[in-house]
Amino acid sequence: MAADLGELLVPYMPTIRVPKTGDRVFKSECAFSFDSPESEGGLYVCMNTFLGFGREHVERHYRKTGQSVYMHLKRHVKEKATGAASGAIPRRRNGKVFLDLELNRDFNGEDYEYEDEAKLVIFPDHFEIPLPNIEELPALVTIACDAVLNAPSAYKKAEPESWDEEIQVSRHARSLRQLDNDVKIPPSGWKCQKCEMRENLWLNLTDGTLLCGKWFFDGSGGNGHALEHYRATNYPLAVKLDTITPDGADVYSFEEEEAVLDPHISDHLAHFGIDMLQILQKRTENGHHTDNNARPRVSEWEVIQESGMKLKAVFGSGYTGIKNMGNSCYLGTVMQVLFSIPDFQRMYVGNLQRIYDYSPLDPSQDFATQMAKLGQGLISGQHSKPPMKSELIEQVMKEENKVLNWHQQKGISARMLKALVGRGHPEFSSNRQQDAHEFLMHIINLVERNSAGSENPSDVFRFLVEERIQCCQSRRVRYAQRVDYCIQLPTPIEAATNREELLAYEAKRKDAEENMKAPPEPVRARIPFTACLQAFTEPDNVPDFWSSALQAKSAGVKTSRFASFPEYLIVQVKKFTFGVDWVPKKLDLAIDVPDFLDLNRLRATGLQAGEEELPDLMPPIVLPEDTRDNSMGSVDSPEIDEVAVMQLAEMGFPLEACRKAVYYTGNMGPEMAFNWIIAHMEEPDFAEPLALPSVMDPGPSTSDSPMGAATPLANSPPEESIAILTSMGFPRSHSIQALKATNNNLERALDWIFTHPEEEESDVLSDMADTEPNDNAFSNANSHSDSTLSPDRETSGPRVKDGPGRYELFAFISHMGASTMSGHYVCHIKKEGRWLIYNDHKVCLSERPPKDLGYIYFYHRLSSS
Repeated sequence: MAADLGELLVPYMPTIRVPKTGDRVFKSECAFSFDSPESEGGLYVCMNTFLGFGREHVERHYRKTGQSVYMHLKRHVKEKATGAASGAIPRRRNGKVFLDLELNRDFNGEDYEYEDEAKLVIFPDHFEIPLPNIEELPALVTIACDAVLNAPSAYKKAEPESWDEEIQVSRHARSLRQLDNDVKIPPSGWKCQKCEMRENLWLNLTDGTLLCGKWFFDGSGGNGHALEHYRATNYPLAVKLDTITPDGADVYSFEEEEAVLDPHISDHLAHFGIDMLQILQKRTENGHHTDNNARPRVSEWEVIQESGMKLKAVFGSGYTGIKNMGNSCYLGTVMQVLFSIPDFQRMYVGNLQRIYDYSPLDPSQDFATQMAKLGQGLISGQHSKPPMKSELIEQVMKEENKVLNWHQQKGISARMLKALVGRGHPEFSSNRQQDAHEFLMHIINLVERNSAGSENPSDVFRFLVEERIQCCQSRRVRYAQRVDYCIQLPTPIEAATNREELLAYEAKRKDAEENMKAPPEPVRARIPFTACLQAFTEPDNVPDFWSSALQAKSAGVKTSRFASFPEYLIVQVKKFTFGVDWVPKKLDLAIDVPDFLDLNRLRATGLQAGEEELPDLMPPIVLPEDTRDNSMGSVDSPEIDEVAVMQLAEMGFPLEACRKAVYYTGNMGPEMAFNWIIAHMEEPDFAEPLALPSVMDPGPSTSDSPMGAATPLANSPPEESIAILTSMGFPRSHSIQALKATNNNLERALDWIFTHPEEEESDVLSDMADTEPNDNAFSNANSHSDSTLSPDRETSGPRVKDGPGRYELFAFISHMGASTMSGHYVCHIKKEGRWLIYNDHKVCLSERPPKDLGYIYFYHRLSSS
């Protein structure tokens, strides 16, 4: 028999591998489904790629790869025989089988035991060889089988490789030199000190400079000024500002070219006035984060989770929960809402077979495959089946106070998708709690990037915003459009309907604090939704506005309106802020969010009769003082109303700040300058002397003059930047033109696209011939296909699904806890006319959906009647 087995396996020996260090063995879950060794058909592990497949998917892998040898793993779970010893360790029939496989927590009690079995299966004849079979199998096969059985599962192996564990301590951390330059970083109002970027900001831990990073694949980032600063100074370490938590922060070493750990990060941040140790938090028993000041949040946890009510569990299609893998509830709630939208269901579940058939050799690393897998798991109902009648009766007998035990609802795990979408991201690759809104935008961006040339379900969220900017001195205006995916509603506390109650509470709280008394019962601010919407529509001051009419900085105000209305509207309530002590906190408030919403009055109107547009001019080039050519001459001193300056200075503001305020508001008086001061007082350079721009000679530029007007770069823009623009629906040729015209600045390129309609096709093709390889002409020509564009938009604009601005609420995500770094998320979704609560793996009918305590709201457009 041994010779027969050896001869049988000879043709397949070259395809059988022994797992090496770094190989991931997927022996707990199928790459295409949620089948596991505990499923009825067990799990098949490829002995070459170590990917796992359920019974209905293993044939596909065999046909695609020709790999014939698989290890079949099967775990049998059964109740212990009557009289079995209480608390006994579950019995295992084969000691080495599944040695490191996770136990199913739903059956890991005193009443169950396991029986494991493994065997080799040879396709296509399904010839089976039971394991262990050391004497009859060739040595190589025996070693490979033993290695697979004893290897940690892919998920256990991935955990120590997450962002929290894989990075090493920087060699600069212990001896880092910090300059005594009195730099203190405020808790808000940050921006890059070399450009206008207010995102992806990095604080250099040596001199306290605040600069932007580079553009990332998810569309965030800046212009790379932090790296430029390192090259000029050799100051090695920088920390990303919005990642600072009590547990640490994201630190990057430019010299070591990787993310690093800084054991002294607390001291290094304290040097610049950031006390990270004030942010205290602890874990609760159920694995969710909470904070030490738990008292104000007790009622919030109870109300949002509808605690104390006998919620009825529901089963079937669309009623499958998502297991919490430890602070992953932000992912679960977002994916539940997305897959309640027909466009996402149609894209990923409706095209399931096509996606699976065309998936790459490693489907665990394919975005479309993992989205389809999760969508199918949530919608199919295969993992949300009601218990048998006998099980229900037994459960009611055990727990008289509950209609149904939560353990009957197992839910599915999104571990494979989480590992994929979080790869390379400093926050979502970690096991820390995250902001659900940030993750939602991250997922939408990934959907955009992975939908090139195919249906894009995130089109339902995309809309155009019209921004009207007016120069306060010349009264001229500029209209521009930008793409957005959600609106962020301010929460004006001053508009609270219970303001007197809030003032009384604040007085009691301060008194208790001063006299060491017990704090009073907290009071939740109640703000009308209409007040939030009104604050959203109010004009905003434009920081550092440069007026092309005045050829100088001036005061500017901006108003935003909808240039188009999306099919699905996302509304985020701005509940989170930073305290003066850098402690991130959530505002305790309730908003009477309506079920129906009419935004038609916020439709953009464009340039109105009597309005005069600002000239289409770019700001002059400003050079650093030490690089300016002395031969350029000096600029005349500006005319500044010194009387207004002194009036402001008498209020206690720094003199230089007052001079800048008067200058940038065009000498329009102390009131306008005062408003400028309020809007800019948190900026790092607020009190620095006024630095005038160096205006370049307006004469024609020549090829010999590097100081001339900005011209397109000779080389093609980065493919990464082009991909970001084309994913928004802009043609590739137009995206290239925009990037070249703005020196590859993505933010300016978007503005350029909206202000420069696409050229005639002949001109575009002529430009393409100068900038693109010939083999790209076909794909560029296809980018004009009408099938990829909304019929109501021009080909030069992004795809939007415009329509009436009337909406109905169908879902909302709620947060419990003191900050986005802690707490727990649940979501409520309206299906078939009834509200349901999705709380991790639990799905129930909602008795009292807490609409007033939500964080992110989702509306769908009402059909015009």
